[in-house]
Amino acid sequence: MSTKKNETLGCGCPSSNAKELIRDKKMVKEIKQVSTTQNEQPISELRQWPCQIKLVPTNAPYLDGAKLLTAADCTAFANANVHRDYMQNKITLIGCPKLDDGDYSEKLTEIIKNNNIKSVDVLRMSVPCCGGIENAVKQALINSGKMIPWSITTLAPNGEVVE
Repeated sequence: MSTKKNETLGCGCPSSNAKELIRDKKMVKEIKQVSTTQNEQPISELRQWPCQIKLVPTNAPYLDGAKLLTAADCTAFANANVHRDYMQNKITLIGCPKLDDGDYSEKLTEIIKNNNIKSVDVLRMSVPCCGGIENAVKQALINSGKMIPWSITTLAPNGEVVE
């Protein structure tokens, strides 16, 4: 795996440097062929760093032409197949509307407005506080003035899809 198009953020924290994660396609293909055995080796589908909504620069190069997955933090712990079923070929933005300060809608509006975003999928939990991530995406789509495809998938705490 390698990275490209690094962009340093103003905060100076090395973990906040924007980078696209590129996986060796030959290696991924080999791992997927082997993963049909009992010793399955899952593959991370994360395509960029950082993935926290608050840390992603609105002008990161990997956003242009991207399909976005905006996911609540808990979804990856409730459903073991989030990488395989939801993250493939998408830029993943995560957050927790209950624990994070502020509203994501302004940041998401800037991302959608300033980039050629192809679609936005929301992955949330069925708990009421997760409505915040869904509402932020809806508001960002409205505020951006762009009509792009979007969807919402809701997971129960046991990981099953409920909507």
